[in-house]
Amino acid sequence: MKLNNIIHMLKKNRYEVSFFETKEEATAYLRANLRNVTIGFGDSETMNQMRLYEILSKNNTVTDPKQSVDNDDFLRIAKECLTTDVFLTSVNALTEDGIIVNLDGTGNRISGSLFGHKKVYYIIGVNKIVPDLEKAIWRVRNIAAPMNAKRLGLHTPCAVLDGGCHNCFSPERICNGLLIQWKKMNDIDMEIVLINEELGF
Repeated sequence: MKLNNIIHMLKKNRYEVSFFETKEEATAYLRANLRNVTIGFGDSETMNQMRLYEILSKNNTVTDPKQSVDNDDFLRIAKECLTTDVFLTSVNALTEDGIIVNLDGTGNRISGSLFGHKKVYYIIGVNKIVPDLEKAIWRVRNIAAPMNAKRLGLHTPCAVLDGGCHNCFSPERICNGLLIQWKKMNDIDMEIVLINEELGF
């Protein structure tokens, strides 16, 4: 029942919503709907677990900063992602009333999700769902960010000490910008692909 309520709220917030029991079903849906377009990726462990770069590259031109070899290459590829037909990313938290919360270090995920594309897909596992905005911000700072910092091999306090946010001043900090998206942005198609599995951080 909770998922039905969340889907209702997302639709009320003007998003398209597609729900799938498994990541395989969601992947098949995206593969069928995305053909002969340019696709930009926002950094997402969820999408990595779904092997979307490999799968969608068969029928599309896919640009993914994860394929970069160094920071300059990352920035070049991330900029290219801002001009694609479609942008795919995940979220750090989704509230039960349909608010999306995303954290970013460089800004490519947040900026790519807001403007400039024909369509944006948010691919979300149920582990990202939290009751309210306060819990969403807590989750972003104390679960998603520390796990991502550890995955990236960064030397931030959250990654090397206790896994909690220290509101640090580390030059490797990835918690530089927080986006609270109350509703779907105007003049752009946005679809939530909600998957009944735990995916990503």
